[in-house]
Amino acid sequence: MKDRLKSFVLDLIVFTKQLPSNDESRVIKRQLIRSGSSVYANYRAASRARSKNEFFSKLSIVVEEADETEMWLELLILSKISNNEITLKLHQESLEILKIMSKARKNSSSVITNQ
Repeated sequence: MKDRLKSFVLDLIVFTKQLPSNDESRVIKRQLIRSGSSVYANYRAASRARSKNEFFSKLSIVVEEADETEMWLELLILSKISNNEITLKLHQESLEILKIMSKARKNSSSVITNQ
């Protein structure tokens, strides 16, 4: 998963370089890189968590940031700033990451509550 998230962030960086240079794109570009890289950074932090509670907390941040990343990609598509094949592919990957991380958080929550 770590390699998949790293590739996703690198793809986002390359993608954002291709966005138009207008005010709307600059705002979305900055937010997209921030939230997308946060998914990866917090996933790495979760993998080094010192407790189950810390793991759950970091994973919760991963889910929030993955959801935000998906939202920015969706807005790019809906606003027609960028609705090409690359954008659609990145959006699909963001949805899959969000589903995986949400499931992982749910599973880790049941481990914490069963202690």
